[in-house]
Amino acid sequence: MTILIVMIPLSILLLIGAGVAFFWAVDNDQFDDMETPGLLPLLDNPQPSDLAPSATPEQAP
Repeated sequence: MTILIVMIPLSILLLIGAGVAFFWAVDNDQFDDMETPGLLPLLDNPQPSDLAPSATPEQAP
């Protein structure tokens, strides 16, 4: 029964922390774009030539 003295304030602190985290996320526009993250896995991977910097071969003397 004495564990309730610890668990009730702990659960209240956890609830307050979750509320603060939720309102911080809403304030910082974390929920503005809900569609694009779901579509990102469906996009094609970029070609390796797009990722590599354009290197010019050195001329032999």
